[in-house]
Amino acid sequence: MFDKLSERLTQAVNALRGRGRITEENVSDTLRQVRMALLEADVALPVVKEFIERVKARALGAEVNASLTPGQAFIKIIHTELVQVLGEPARGLNLRAEPPVVVLLAGLQGAGKTTTAAKLARWLATTQKKKALLTSTDIYRPAAMLQLERLAGDIGAAYWASSDTREPTAMAKAAYEQAKRGLFDVLILDTAGRLHVDADMMAEVRAIDAAIPATERLFIVDAMAGQDAVNAARAFNEALDLTGIVLTKADGDARGGAALSVRQVTGRPILFYGVGEKTEALELFHPERIAARILGMGDVLSLVEEVEQKIDREKAERLAKKLKKGYDFDLTDLRDQLQQFMSMGGIGAMLDKLPAGMAPAGGLPPGTDEKALKHQIALINSMTPRERRFPAIIDGSRKRRIAAGAGLGVPEVNRLLKQFLTMQKMMKRVSKGGLRNLLRGLGGRMPPGVR
Repeated sequence: MFDKLSERLTQAVNALRGRGRITEENVSDTLRQVRMALLEADVALPVVKEFIERVKARALGAEVNASLTPGQAFIKIIHTELVQVLGEPARGLNLRAEPPVVVLLAGLQGAGKTTTAAKLARWLATTQKKKALLTSTDIYRPAAMLQLERLAGDIGAAYWASSDTREPTAMAKAAYEQAKRGLFDVLILDTAGRLHVDADMMAEVRAIDAAIPATERLFIVDAMAGQDAVNAARAFNEALDLTGIVLTKADGDARGGAALSVRQVTGRPILFYGVGEKTEALELFHPERIAARILGMGDVLSLVEEVEQKIDREKAERLAKKLKKGYDFDLTDLRDQLQQFMSMGGIGAMLDKLPAGMAPAGGLPPGTDEKALKHQIALINSMTPRERRFPAIIDGSRKRRIAAGAGLGVPEVNRLLKQFLTMQKMMKRVSKGGLRNLLRGLGGRMPPGVR
């Protein structure tokens, strides 16, 4: 998300970095480029106009003129105003209500409501230790309820479907009563996708909202919807008095205009954004961090938090003890490391959060995307426990068997073993001389085992 916008804005503001003095002429020229970048990113015109006016007023004011580095001061203004547009600090879901707290999901057809329902249930369980009940009132889309039931099973959450009625409002009431009886902390209610111009369907979602005491009424919007999202957001907000927004498919949109527009038009905060199809691919929306990423400043805080949440501490401690005792790093250990990279979206997802200039030149190193990581894990799984422990015994015939077992070629086995040997040497350096020796050996480059 925001790739194109980030590229254009960075180019625009970089022109002012070295300026010793900010004038109305060079500010106007830069703001013209900023305006074009926002419009190309599908940001709504009223939002663009208001943003540019605020930035210009501040840029020509005393705070820039009094600065020793006017160019940097201008970039700070852009960042501050982007944060203002993107909204208030992330708060997650409002759970300060008598259980079960009702979370009502609404939005256009195909926006990703059902997947978002499961993602929210997983987020509640893993970060808030809350037990959620999932239910659906979508009687129109074939297999909608079955999809939600299967997703609930995948994440270990409870699912409930009414067997007495097929009327959406009655189904919502029955689900609420079931959540109370089952002592659930949260009821997540997935509704049918509807067009905002469909009066009957909008009346239906209003009736569902009136039938149950919803604490959160969330508008689920596809980040790639562009200007359509703005009109839909306005209509849903008028119908439901929304409390928040969830952006879906944010990993597939290079523009990001929906994020900048929908929040400004509705006045409601963006609470989460989805960054993939997996149920764990949901992140809190931190406006200040997103604004920093747009301007190429990176999002190191989110990266640190993600590592803390997803790294298996027990495995990390076992590996540290093993290395300290002088045992070699083996292929089972490498597989554990690769699986933990996968849980964080791969190397690419981590590099996206680094500031501009810190990522490797030329983009993502070959062999580090999700497909390559899966291939490497498959090859290790195709080995015997003895081969993983003692890779030196892997000869030509064993390589052919391992490759066949993983459905890959012998060259990929050779590549994996070469990377493993480099990683093994690096781990020995860590065990003997600690992190300082490791960093000296890397010389500021990517780990040699990650090519």
